[in-house]
Amino acid sequence: MATNKTVPTGASVAEFIRNLDLSQRREDCKVIMRMMRKITGHRPVMWGDSLIGYGKYHYVYESGRKGDACLTGFSPRKQSMVIYIMPGFKSYSALLKKLGKHKTSTSCLYFNKLADLDLQVLEKLIEKSVVEMRKRYQ
Repeated sequence: MATNKTVPTGASVAEFIRNLDLSQRREDCKVIMRMMRKITGHRPVMWGDSLIGYGKYHYVYESGRKGDACLTGFSPRKQSMVIYIMPGFKSYSALLKKLGKHKTSTSCLYFNKLADLDLQVLEKLIEKSVVEMRKRYQ
């Protein structure tokens, strides 16, 4: 059975943020980091090369595949910022309508800069997703 590629690395989150090319991206990361720390009560941890994760849960799928993943996290990619809403977006359509300029995929919320979003709505979205993940897995 395959193992997860995205696992905690022990790399420095601060150094990762410092090395980002865009100053606005660095500032947005700092805001998101404070928000996620407040919501989860966990310190940031590098998962893989570019994901900053908060908290952790253990999953086991019906197929037998199992592993660990962060409760929530984000990745400052070159093309866009990504926030991981682990339960997906099915239950959050009302919040998404109020959020601002964004796109979604299965568990990823994509946006260009925090200025495009309503930060109170973003915080509520992350908080609700963390609560849901804790109910499911802890």
